[in-house]
Amino acid sequence: MTGTDSRATSTTTTAADGEAASAPAARKPVYLAVYDTLADWETGHATAWLARSGFDIRTVGPSTDQVTSIGGLRVSPDLALSELRPEDASLLILPGADLWDAGDDLAPFTATARAFLDAGVPVAAICGATLGLAREGLLDERRHTSAVSFYLAGSGYQGGKHYEETDAVTDGDLITAGPTEPVAFAREILGRMGALGGSRLDAWYRLFHDSDPAAFEELNAED
Repeated sequence: MTGTDSRATSTTTTAADGEAASAPAARKPVYLAVYDTLADWETGHATAWLARSGFDIRTVGPSTDQVTSIGGLRVSPDLALSELRPEDASLLILPGADLWDAGDDLAPFTATARAFLDAGVPVAAICGATLGLAREGLLDERRHTSAVSFYLAGSGYQGGKHYEETDAVTDGDLITAGPTEPVAFAREILGRMGALGGSRLDAWYRLFHDSDPAAFEELNAED
């Protein structure tokens, strides 16, 4: 589950060989969901490199009131969830949080994820956010992963046969990953959004996941 074993193989189904999976249509903003107890470490690779590739990263909270992460970071959301529309975004990222395990306080975020997927706008969920998706029924018919299979099974969802023991999974517009896989999670997001592709995406992953020094030059080589 740490990403250094057999789980380190991507199961993306949307990317063609040597190409980014999907070019961003109009560079609409990427929305990072923020809520109390959010897991700080799970989305930084993805948001940093999306920003480096030209995406505007905005935060969306239950309201615009300040929230506090597990690590004590205080974030004032740019937008309240009730104001977010799929047509105004290119991606919704749902990080893990202790609140996912504590009850249904974050259920409005998974309802929004459903609206995004229904509209053909990608959603990426990691750690406890995958439990929220399971409760919402969004994993019943989609390939996915999480921390461990029995973590999701406790939700009573019907998608157990689609669970994959791997680091991260992309099934169409939905990306999922477990809590120990922020780099693989970012790899799937960057590929799906067209931020990096082909050999550069591979080099990026080898640099940040495997600390491969040769990958630095490959990632930064001129096209």
